[in-house]
Amino acid sequence: MEILNSNTNKKTIRDIKVGKNVKIYDFVNLYECEIGDETLIGTFVEIQKGVKIGNKCRIQSHTFICEGVTIEDEVFLGHGVIFINDKKPSVQKTLAKTWEKQPVVVKKGATIGSGAIIMAGVTIGENAFIGAGAVVTKDVPANTTVIGVPARKL
Repeated sequence: MEILNSNTNKKTIRDIKVGKNVKIYDFVNLYECEIGDETLIGTFVEIQKGVKIGNKCRIQSHTFICEGVTIEDEVFLGHGVIFINDKKPSVQKTLAKTWEKQPVVVKKGATIGSGAIIMAGVTIGENAFIGAGAVVTKDVPANTTVIGVPARKL
């Protein structure tokens, strides 16, 4: 693994599993996640607890991948992609009682354009293409292109 950090020579990794030939750029937050071989993670990315990322993925800068997301092999995430894992967020005092994590799965070979938002509970099929800025609110079949808000088949 190569951690590319222009500010320090420190290489601290805790509670994450990282494959071979992974590149992680500056200012990345990783928490108890798994990253497959030959994956590249750009600057200002956050990957939370329990996330699994496959081999040969490309995750561009400013992307947020929350708990409950699984990304299979050879997936491309453009700049600023946001994943959401709860359909009914709460402002109650006890968030743990109202939070219902819903998994998100991105299948092998999918491409997600910059600025897309992927809502809780969806599956994006193999080789699907999500247009830039799309808001994905329901499953996307394999080999399908979706665009818009909400995302719809092109």
